[in-house]
Amino acid sequence: MNKLIKSLCLVLFPLTAMAKGIDDSGQLIVVTSRNWDDIQATAQRYERHGKTFEKFEAPFAVVLGKNGMGWGKGLLDPGQPQGPVKQEGDGKAPAGVFSLGTAFGYNNSADTRLPYLPLTTAIECVDDSQSTHYNQLLDGTSVAKDWNSSEHMHRTDELYRQGIFIQHNTPATPAAGSCIFFHIWRGPSAPTRGCTAMDPADIARLLQWLDPKKSPLLVQLPEAQYEQLRRRWNLPTR
Repeated sequence: MNKLIKSLCLVLFPLTAMAKGIDDSGQLIVVTSRNWDDIQATAQRYERHGKTFEKFEAPFAVVLGKNGMGWGKGLLDPGQPQGPVKQEGDGKAPAGVFSLGTAFGYNNSADTRLPYLPLTTAIECVDDSQSTHYNQLLDGTSVAKDWNSSEHMHRTDELYRQGIFIQHNTPATPAAGSCIFFHIWRGPSAPTRGCTAMDPADIARLLQWLDPKKSPLLVQLPEAQYEQLRRRWNLPTR
């Protein structure tokens, strides 16, 4: 197995033993928006100290999907949630709790402890839900193509110069949403197609801070839903 294929496998499997819930994690990235439709949100990092989480450094701004958020397929079951449910192509960022996959970028290496995938012009993320490779990053020249739609990751802009694969809908359920990342934003008022984007300096800090040995998680919810689930999911006070 060559080095590239080994890197790609890290997208599909946990970085370490996967956190089953908040209690198994030592690092949280908490993203909250004012409501389901809001395209702007705030991210706050937390670190575990004993049985509690404490805020780490200052919060920072992020942007969400052009249609806000919808319940995604993550690690924790919200029960019978009220609100929209994410689907393929709906322009919504996923709400819920998610583990993180590999980091990626245009450079050959990055200042991060996460597994890192250098993006070449052959790397694609498959968003065709009929494909056996749905919601996977892969080298399009190394596998038999069974998809009609994908995103080429080495773009002509800066959006994916640094990014992290968010393990939403992993393993993949058809049409439930795919190719969700942290990545660089176009600007503080420019939404994404479903990812969570931020200033280049903030994503660089995330890459430096995240430690796969601490089973980091993304918690992403509108404010009201965060408060409703905070005690049940043992989330930190915002």
